[in-house]
Amino acid sequence: MRKNIVAGNWKMNKTLQEGLALATELNEALAGAKLNCDVVIGTPFIHLASVVAAVDTKVIGVAAQNCANKESGAYTGEISASMVKSTGAEYVILGHSERREYYGETSAILNEKVALTLANGLTPIYCCGEALDVRNANEQNAFVKNQLDETVFNLSADDFKKIVIAYEPIWAIGTGVTASTEQAQDTLAFIRSAIAAKFGQEIADGTSILYGGSCNAKNAPELFAQPDIDGGLIGGASLKVADFKAIIDAF
Repeated sequence: MRKNIVAGNWKMNKTLQEGLALATELNEALAGAKLNCDVVIGTPFIHLASVVAAVDTKVIGVAAQNCANKESGAYTGEISASMVKSTGAEYVILGHSERREYYGETSAILNEKVALTLANGLTPIYCCGEALDVRNANEQNAFVKNQLDETVFNLSADDFKKIVIAYEPIWAIGTGVTASTEQAQDTLAFIRSAIAAKFGQEIADGTSILYGGSCNAKNAPELFAQPDIDGGLIGGASLKVADFKAIIDAF
């Protein structure tokens, strides 16, 4: 049975001290709580080791927001998957639309990142999703399928079973605009059908697929009630414990 997951993506927010305070507050808020989902927080690189040490990792998983597509070497400023692993983090967010758009990440680069993440025993949270012009042309399914074909659909079935998919309509990230429940469910159902066509229904049924796009405490219960939405990749709402916990409690 696939897992329900609520994952926070802090993006480039919070100093080390602020991040530790946020993680500690969340840890206290979830202590002893009956949770119906896995909880993950994606912090900036400088926070990882400190946050892992500050939280109960049986309750809160920790994710890097990215990693390098190289194992090691003369790549100034980069952070390798093995470095992420050494902090005690368990997940890496890969392919986020902001990485693709602002930093030119291609499918070839993402193939390398996914491979290195898996090789280091980390779980990729692989992001896919379309811009507004693609959605307006009703070409979102073909666009997302191509993103999957060029990257994670290159994996073996055994490796694919180790990843989490996050669908993020780019037009609904940080805009306050949310895909309707029907739009989100329809696209996630399409993604699951594409996985079934590639790897079989059993693997498709076991794959956690998250919705990422202005998910908040108000719309989370309706979104999470859909048969193919297994949780959320949460941006701004993950930066306040009360807001994030309300989303977690939506399961």
